[in-house]
Amino acid sequence: MAYSALSLIKGALTGNRSWRETWRKAEPKRAYDVVIIGGGGHGLATAFYLAENHGIRSVAVLEKGYVGGGNVGRNTTIVRSNYMLDGNTQFYEHSMKLWEGLSGALGYNVMFSQRGQLVLAHSADQLDSFTRRANIMRLNGIDAEILGLDDVRRMVPYVDFSPEARFPVHGGIFQGRAGTARHDAVAWGYAHAADARGVDIIEGCEVLGFLRKGGRITGVETTRGTIGAGGVGMAVAGHTSELGRKAGLELPIESHVLQAFVTEPIKPLVNQVVAYGADHFYVSQSDKGGLVFGGNLDGYNSYAQRGNLGVVREVAEAAIALMPNIARLRLLRHWGGIMDMTPDASPIIAPTPVDGLFLNGGWCYGGFKATPASGWCFAHLLATGESHALARAFALDRFRTGAVIDEAGVGPFFWRQ
Repeated sequence: MAYSALSLIKGALTGNRSWRETWRKAEPKRAYDVVIIGGGGHGLATAFYLAENHGIRSVAVLEKGYVGGGNVGRNTTIVRSNYMLDGNTQFYEHSMKLWEGLSGALGYNVMFSQRGQLVLAHSADQLDSFTRRANIMRLNGIDAEILGLDDVRRMVPYVDFSPEARFPVHGGIFQGRAGTARHDAVAWGYAHAADARGVDIIEGCEVLGFLRKGGRITGVETTRGTIGAGGVGMAVAGHTSELGRKAGLELPIESHVLQAFVTEPIKPLVNQVVAYGADHFYVSQSDKGGLVFGGNLDGYNSYAQRGNLGVVREVAEAAIALMPNIARLRLLRHWGGIMDMTPDASPIIAPTPVDGLFLNGGWCYGGFKATPASGWCFAHLLATGESHALARAFALDRFRTGAVIDEAGVGPFFWRQ
């Protein structure tokens, strides 16, 4: 939503009483053409593209908490499309293209910054594997550069290049179109644009169960009453298996905690997103000046949005090994997001065996960057009953047939190749 400088000053002086709501506080209707469970990035994006691409405006997004309170507001904001396997490669590049025009499409600044992502290589073999990935990316029309040691040294001079470095740097792979976006603004932007197209966004509305008729899902039972639906889509990152069980589904998904961290603000230092090829660690610098870190999963099943000190220590050790000059920075806070992990670390966008129920989940480490393409493809599925060409590889039955997408680039294994 655009505000002039004068209106911003007026709002600040009057306690923001004159500001318009970004979206309506909708009351649930008796029934909708489509009900989407989950008011995070994927659910809101789906609602927007249902209205924008398919003209379906009788849509409700049900959020048990508040918009932006789940994983969409609990990540490290990284956007990239440096994937290697068919299915993932094309899907994430489509998402990147949508990111590049997203602020204009939504009429809302999502603060997308294409600062680039550098993944460091710490051996000759690792650099060879990055070269293979870069070649596949280029063949798919995706930008990728292989950088030698001197190029990397010029780009990130604050990294430890000394002979005593724990893991010597040999080069890296760089995607210049990658970057970051403001996670809250993404949620608010999709909510704003979906609401403007007639979608009802209903917060504080938890789904307790499903309505059925003749074996088909016909609606949902919620804390705010029953709501009928022509189709129901689940986009509840972190709680997919739990909600699926209420519909009688046993899904190939486990929930794990993934922590993120931010330091006290400092002067500009990290101009790109930088990933440590020797460990699962990555860093960028926010607009406020804090360094934003990410690490590995906590390693146990949990629905808690908090982590443990073991991972705090592991991430701090990796940060100091990579960048010794930040050793005395203070961590201001850390938090956890709940990851839906599938056996092949790739997502699911597919119909379920329960008629009328559709699934968007299992995003593992790739959820935030996938938000636009996820919504685009899930909206297509809900509108047509058919999987979009870009999402056919994300079928639920691939775990039964063996057609898995074992994409190392999704998570920690990419950095350790």
